[in-house]
Amino acid sequence: MNISTSITSEGGAGQPLILNPSNRIRRSPVFDKVQAAGAKAWSIYNGTMIGQWFGTLADDCAHLKRAVQLWDVGGERIVEIKGPGAQRLLQMTTPRDLWKVNTTRCAYIPMVDSKGRLLNDPVLVRLADDRFWIALADSDMYLFLKGLAAGSGLDVEISDPDVWILALQGPLADDVAERVWGPSVRDIPFFGHAPVPVEGRDMVLARTGWSLQGGFELYVEGSENLPLIWDRLFAAGQDFDIRVGCPNLIERIEGGLLSYGNDMTEKHTPMEAGLGRHCVLDRDVGCLGYEALVAQREPARQVRPVDISGGPVPSVAKLWEITDQDGNFAGRVSSAVWSPDQQGNVAIAMVERAYWDAGTKLIVHASDGPRDLTVRARYWIGRHS
Repeated sequence: MNISTSITSEGGAGQPLILNPSNRIRRSPVFDKVQAAGAKAWSIYNGTMIGQWFGTLADDCAHLKRAVQLWDVGGERIVEIKGPGAQRLLQMTTPRDLWKVNTTRCAYIPMVDSKGRLLNDPVLVRLADDRFWIALADSDMYLFLKGLAAGSGLDVEISDPDVWILALQGPLADDVAERVWGPSVRDIPFFGHAPVPVEGRDMVLARTGWSLQGGFELYVEGSENLPLIWDRLFAAGQDFDIRVGCPNLIERIEGGLLSYGNDMTEKHTPMEAGLGRHCVLDRDVGCLGYEALVAQREPARQVRPVDISGGPVPSVAKLWEITDQDGNFAGRVSSAVWSPDQQGNVAIAMVERAYWDAGTKLIVHASDGPRDLTVRARYWIGRHS
């Protein structure tokens, strides 16, 4: 089946494009349901085709902020690490102290190489003392971990399990989840997880998700179970105005949710990405990049929220250079979009240290010409849970 869509850059439409699925590209078990719901574009994430945008970006954002959405985030592929050496192997890749993550908790972990450069920023779910899942951003940690395990000689198994994630996001997500699993779901803490029954077996429900509106991510084991629980959740949410959706560009920029491979890459350290709070640098917890991170703990550039003047900006198909009033290089914008709620263009940029102060006025050389840019002190919205 050929799927007609558009060349896009997180929300912009361009020339027609035909995606021709093959066995190289995974499709989630609810691919057909997402397509039927009206996905307007498709993207490849971790080798998996994912649907994007069901109304306009603005309409989808407004609905996400007031109601509840069901997302197929099957592109957020799972790697399982288990065995006596599982924690030690994972700790080699992250400066976050995994000893503080118990078997009822999740953790956002920056993963780095020996030079302290970001390889991924997954959510880690600790299932047992010697068993973990990591839900990946768009880069291949499966092969990296396989190689690291082989080289380290640790007693550990690395696998790509048949686990798919559904996200239930929005301020009414708790209402839908309670209808399906009972009131105890409201007691799951932020970045906690608990077992819930799905088709006769316990599965992991975590209070996580790539929005600032609150909600859950359900880790569904077994491809055959995904369509069944999809239908059950969707039916339970009908009188809560549930819709099929996806991560929203406007909302994630307003809340400062960074996109790996876009706002931060393997060229950046966690400190440059503003993730220093997730890094233990006062002692070595066993991370291979520890010494490199300590040496780079004071970054010369860092992610900042910025306002961009004028009417709606085009898509950021390529990074936009930022200069000061004298033409000196000041950074690059990686994500930008018009926000109806803010009545302006919200954006994320990697900014050189000399220009970090809130209120600093710069010039961004957007694809439609130069615009005024102002560095902000904080993002526009905070988490609602």
